[in-house]
Amino acid sequence: MSIVREPRSIARKFLARPQQEGLGAVVRRSIGRFEIRYFDPFIVLDEFSVSAPAGFPDHPHRGFETVTYMLQGAVTHEDFDGHKGTIKAGDLQWMTAGRGVVHSEMPAAEGIQKGLQLWINLSSQHKMIQPRYQEISSANISEATKDGVKVRVIAGEALGIKSTIHTKTPTIYLDFTLKPGSQIQQPIPKSYNSFVYILEGEGIFGQDSRTNSPISSHNLLLLSGFGDGIVAYNKGTKILRFILVGGEPLGEPIAQLGPFVMNTQEEIDQTIEDFENHTNGFEKARYWRSQARVELGY
Repeated sequence: MSIVREPRSIARKFLARPQQEGLGAVVRRSIGRFEIRYFDPFIVLDEFSVSAPAGFPDHPHRGFETVTYMLQGAVTHEDFDGHKGTIKAGDLQWMTAGRGVVHSEMPAAEGIQKGLQLWINLSSQHKMIQPRYQEISSANISEATKDGVKVRVIAGEALGIKSTIHTKTPTIYLDFTLKPGSQIQQPIPKSYNSFVYILEGEGIFGQDSRTNSPISSHNLLLLSGFGDGIVAYNKGTKILRFILVGGEPLGEPIAQLGPFVMNTQEEIDQTIEDFENHTNGFEKARYWRSQARVELGY
């Protein structure tokens, strides 16, 4: 197991509280809320919960990537270029919106669908690239298990295995499950900003497991910028599950209006004009309606 010589400490902690989003969906937003608008290069982190007929109907994006990782149930994704599919529990969709995508994300099964969606900023040189998708089914996500620890490698590397995902903005995204009594040391590139989001159970994060208090689910932990990795302990009697995400800061100005993320206000104004006039990447939005929108009759 990798050795972390300088563990990062917890710089800030937030409890992500439920709020309404989309069409009747409930999200726990941690990054992208008023306390932390932006954590370079991360724009938004939502833990979402949605049941039909609620969802996220037709909406645009430009200038960043969305990473959808399903935890329970399934959602159907459909965009204005004809790309359509179902993202099931454990599946991953890494969408590079680039110069423009209009799509919908709606429940594909009965009951409650749960997942995570992360928005990762793109550098100025990549904001207007052609959209692309990288999709991996649950069975094909790289996994490793050692000493009571299981990791699913969404992006980056852990426990000697690597993800096949190509990230425009250098990123690690790791899904850890720790059995009671186990611990993990995971390196993080020193230049990366990084955070932990706890999905289940409670864990201790930091060098001294004797004095640090356990932290429970739905908490976001922003890690300090000093250190070469993280150490985590499960001192409880239940499973601890959390994601560890890190990324290379872009260090560029950011201008955001909802689902549009650019570098200047002038670029935001141009994006609004492009979207309203169906130009410069949004041409196919003029007559497109998702099947979900048609069926809902609006």
